[in-house]
Amino acid sequence: MAEKIYIPPIKIQGIKTKLAPAIKQNISFNEKNLWLELFMGSGVVGFNVRPARAIFADINPHIINFYNSIKSGKINSDIVRVFLYENGEKLEKDGEKFYYLMLDRFNEKHAPLDFLFLNRSCFNGMIRFNRDYKFNVPYGHKPERFSRPYITKIINQVRYIEECLKMFDWNFICQSFEKSIAMADSETFIYCDPPYIGRHVDYYDSWDEKAERELCFLLKNSDAKFLLSTWDYNDYRNNSYINEIWNFCHKVDYEHFYHVGAKEANRHSMTEAL
Repeated sequence: MAEKIYIPPIKIQGIKTKLAPAIKQNISFNEKNLWLELFMGSGVVGFNVRPARAIFADINPHIINFYNSIKSGKINSDIVRVFLYENGEKLEKDGEKFYYLMLDRFNEKHAPLDFLFLNRSCFNGMIRFNRDYKFNVPYGHKPERFSRPYITKIINQVRYIEECLKMFDWNFICQSFEKSIAMADSETFIYCDPPYIGRHVDYYDSWDEKAERELCFLLKNSDAKFLLSTWDYNDYRNNSYINEIWNFCHKVDYEHFYHVGAKEANRHSMTEAL
């Protein structure tokens, strides 16, 4: 039987759902280790590794706020159910108009449930912010998005996180990768899934060559073990940084379908490098 993969409630471009089993096979991790994610994103890898102790870090405060709201009990699966049913009906009735009302409300108040709603009703499940750090993904044009089965799926995803937080010592911290790496020691395993260099530049803040090289330097000089996940090549171009700065690492390649694109014809397979 295929290994069950737990899907997180927050979607994100480049989510590693299908790669999670391969990543688990390629990590050197034991129960004594602290699991440290520098770029939490969706959290799908850590949520499936299920470490006893973990720090999920990200510079996006809205992702961290969402999961800390579950941890504190401010959000739970029952609250999510009521919220999505009520606001899903409003979306079905008013469509685009209601979506942009929610978007404006979120950019003003930053409520975690509004973040979940936008993430699940925006175009292609993307997370993107402008230079003023305002969520700016357009409407997904699916007024009937929040059907009963879809809401049930999201509820179960939130419930899974609730159950994990009862069993494991998981913490969610909003901070830079530099500060996260500084927390690591020889008993830490770092999982590192940075924005794709040369591809994602508006997830929450910019990512460029300087950041990629600084990340490489800090990981190389850390006492921790680490696994980096990034893009290697597709039919159109190669990631030159693989050979330029990551050439001291052992590399394993896996094909990964790239879901970001306005048209299905523009969504291509990508070879991922671990």
